[in-house]
Amino acid sequence: MKPEPDAQAQRDLMYGPFDLGSLSIFSGSFINFGYWGALEPDREITVEERVASHAELYRQVAMSLEPEPGDRLLELGCGLGVGAALVASEYDIHVSGLDRSATQLERALAINADAIKALGGALSFVRGSATDIPLDDVSVDGVFSVEMLQHVDDLAAVAREAHRVLRPGGRFAAATFFAPDGADAAAVADLLETVASGADVIRPVGEFAADLTAAGFADVSVESIGEHVWHQLDRWITQTEFRISWARNWLRCYEEGLIDYYLVTALRPE
Repeated sequence: MKPEPDAQAQRDLMYGPFDLGSLSIFSGSFINFGYWGALEPDREITVEERVASHAELYRQVAMSLEPEPGDRLLELGCGLGVGAALVASEYDIHVSGLDRSATQLERALAINADAIKALGGALSFVRGSATDIPLDDVSVDGVFSVEMLQHVDDLAAVAREAHRVLRPGGRFAAATFFAPDGADAAAVADLLETVASGADVIRPVGEFAADLTAAGFADVSVESIGEHVWHQLDRWITQTEFRISWARNWLRCYEEGLIDYYLVTALRPE
């Protein structure tokens, strides 16, 4: 299946007027698949457990940056900003959330109004693109993204921009879904509506690792965390409005080796 001609327009709709975060598949103003702990079988998952999975994915990404108190981090594609607020509050650092959607940033300011006040300037938001970051060179200690890179058409540009704004010794981390190297990523479009439309782009994870290396990063690491994502997510989907839709095929794609969920990290050398 061929993608629709203007995939970016679809993404802008999803994260603007449509408000993807309002769907029950997501909860607590987060928009990610979650990093899940062990769940007892044969019972429904609570909304509190779903929200906890969202937050834990942010913690996994943040911890990989090895943040120190007072560090300045940049989140690419911050959406509603609750993940940025969590990282800023739990790690005693400054987090700036970047998003291309003015509508999402308006929502982020409203949702996080109390956190912005309580954190005393340690949480801020800025409009811009991950492929053209509106920050000075060597201006942040860490750059991260949570389930955003699948919406970017030029990941090499993301890698170059992240390297540019990072100080020497700064770290990059991203969590999202890719194709395992060697998998038939094209087959995913027949199973997942967002991939068929072009809203999500499934690339081999090794291609993005190579983009990071080409941009000047070192110590590039690719870690599969799918065991903490797919089966638990599918259980949650069965409790939502997507329980009889194509969304159940995420697990199928994982089990057939077509996709996986990864934590990708890298270091800008001193």
